[in-house]
Amino acid sequence: MIESHADRPLCVTSCQAPIAEPFWTAVAAWLGRCLGRDILLLDALPWERRRAAFDAGEAQVCWLCGPPYVWRRDGGEPIELLAAPVMAAARYRDRPVYYSDVIVRREDPHQHFMDLRGLTWAINERSSHSGYFVTRQHLASLGVRDGFFGQIVESGAHQRSLELLLSGQIDATAIDSTVLELALTQDPALAARIRQIAALGPSPMPPWVVRSELASRLRHDLRQALLSMHQDPAGRDALALGQVGRFAPVEDADYDPIRQMLVDSDGVSL
Repeated sequence: MIESHADRPLCVTSCQAPIAEPFWTAVAAWLGRCLGRDILLLDALPWERRRAAFDAGEAQVCWLCGPPYVWRRDGGEPIELLAAPVMAAARYRDRPVYYSDVIVRREDPHQHFMDLRGLTWAINERSSHSGYFVTRQHLASLGVRDGFFGQIVESGAHQRSLELLLSGQIDATAIDSTVLELALTQDPALAARIRQIAALGPSPMPPWVVRSELASRLRHDLRQALLSMHQDPAGRDALALGQVGRFAPVEDADYDPIRQMLVDSDGVSL
């Protein structure tokens, strides 16, 4: 049982892309100040070990991708939703959703997703919604269930997929739209080197989740703090690091599209 004593640090981690580290660590620090809690950031480990720490109860709060949330929730793991980020950009229409942006090099001739048949494609990793499962679901919707791409490269991370694309080692990839937008902000010259040919989604935004062994009052306070964060100037500053406008309440049913995606993509080979 995870205790909730006020003198015990609350351990927070993330399994999202490294480019989002400044955002989630700032959010965690803000939560600590808001709730008067010491926060322990689990940020010096690979994402796989962070997720294992959350599974073991060593971390109590985690920013988790959609499929891993669904697998754990449906498997009876003691976790529950806190909230999900709402991106500030207009394309998200003030909803907790995101996209998988399919990109190629600017000079390449490909104009549509179907133009990528037989080419080299990168996935980030096989538990990712935006980098893997959504592509399989899209292929299923096109009636393609086996061997669309000529070669699959597993990069390990969205940013690494982008590097492989720019270096010519792959022909195309699907990038989490929030990751791509942060990359374009950090390096505006990138826009002249890539071109988006499709957007898969929208999909439910990766949620912030909490171990349900944590005291109910603390879980409530964490949820309410996230939902009101945009009303505080320091909170808005932290949100802006991820180009996030606010956090929104989410329910388990909001992730039913992820469950359907897993069904649709079952048996589909890239």
